[in-house]
Amino acid sequence: MRKSVAIVEDDPHLRDQLVEILGAAPDIKCVGAFASVEEAVKQIPARNPDVVLMDIKLPGMSGIQCVPHLKRLNPALQIIMVTVYKDSERIFMALKAGADGYMLKSSPPNQLLEAVRDVTAGGAPISAHIARKVVEHFRPLPANPQENRDLSHREHQVLTLLASGFIYKEIADQLGIGVTTVRTYVAKICEKMHVRNRLEAVAKRRPDGT
Repeated sequence: MRKSVAIVEDDPHLRDQLVEILGAAPDIKCVGAFASVEEAVKQIPARNPDVVLMDIKLPGMSGIQCVPHLKRLNPALQIIMVTVYKDSERIFMALKAGADGYMLKSSPPNQLLEAVRDVTAGGAPISAHIARKVVEHFRPLPANPQENRDLSHREHQVLTLLASGFIYKEIADQLGIGVTTVRTYVAKICEKMHVRNRLEAVAKRRPDGT
């Protein structure tokens, strides 16, 4: 039975390319291609695809924001992010939102087709470069006790909430501060711990949370 796939991509040239790639596979069919999240949320449920190929940067809502919307409407739907972004933060935001795979737009056509087949067979297709990022994320960074001691009480609170999986808005609500203030604290934490982003800060946090 042919696997049905929908596409959410705002670049018309790339959208047409993806439609063409899917159309060339005998076991896959494209059931729709959409330029925005808003259009996708309206149209995709009625077409009931097995898989959605989802861009991240879209006009209006982002592809990452779209994932939980579509999952609520159809929990069995498999969603593969297809994007140019290679940074750890977007990778883990997408996976946390419920994405089932993460492929780069630079992937050869045969890899994208294999990703569709893999995800419908229960796999979690990830481009090699992205897989490396995931491995590096879970490899503990050496902790410097002095770096952690340099954090203020409030910075410790923010880091602890980050490690618990809270997003900025949730941290702001928990601590009774603004989201902009949370971002400022995160920037200070990264500076003091000599890391590039919040994910590395969490990875470098000492096991006892201090």
